Amino acid sequence: MPVIHLVRHGQATFGADTAEGYDALSDLGRGQAEVAGAELARRAPRDPVVVCGTLARQRDTAEIIARTAGLPGAPRTDARWNEYDHIDLVERYGGSAPQDAPAGASADTSAGSRGVQAVLDRALEAWMADTGEGGWQRFASGAADALRGLADGLRPGSDAVVVTSGGVLAALCGGLLSAPPAGIVALNRVTVNAAITTLVAGSSGISLLAFNDHAHFAGERRALLTYR
Repeated sequence: MPVIHLVRHGQATFGADTAEGYDALSDLGRGQAEVAGAELARRAPRDPVVVCGTLARQRDTAEIIARTAGLPGAPRTDARWNEYDHIDLVERYGGSAPQDAPAGASADTSAGSRGVQAVLDRALEAWMADTGEGGWQRFASGAADALRGLADGLRPGSDAVVVTSGGVLAALCGGLLSAPPAGIVALNRVTVNAAITTLVAGSSGISLLAFNDHAHFAGERRALLTYR
């Protein structure tokens, strides 16, 4: 059965006040992508297809992973793997987010970052409740369509590596688990930068094998572990 490895992008420049400013890997994020690439090389995906969203942090992570893992060809891009605009989302649904979170801070060490996360959690729940045309359902359906199309296009004996973002991962895994909105928010909250989520595509559909695997950031690489 084809195996699909979904990788969250490396750490971006958390703390930027625009979506464009956030869309760049930090130096730490580049290091995370290299470690994830080495882990994927160890897993030896078969004749892999490499795909990513169109955001810079996703493309750069995919390129670093492909180079480090020795994966052939240039990553394909598909905007359906893109993240939602978290700044616009908070402005529309969550009120004002705290502005004192330092750039590059992790959710574990920064009180400011925890405050931002709480606001984002509320905004996500409100977005999911919005049945309008631009609501959560459209975002989640786009991600699900991208996954189904990728799985359907894989040749027998081939696998895929996809670089995407936490919201897409939460939407897909929440859908596969039939999770309620609160469960999807919980999945989104704990996604680790450059963690690997593993799916298999079989005759009965797509199944989740492992969510948010970040064992490659244990031990001496523990300092590379970040959530934002």
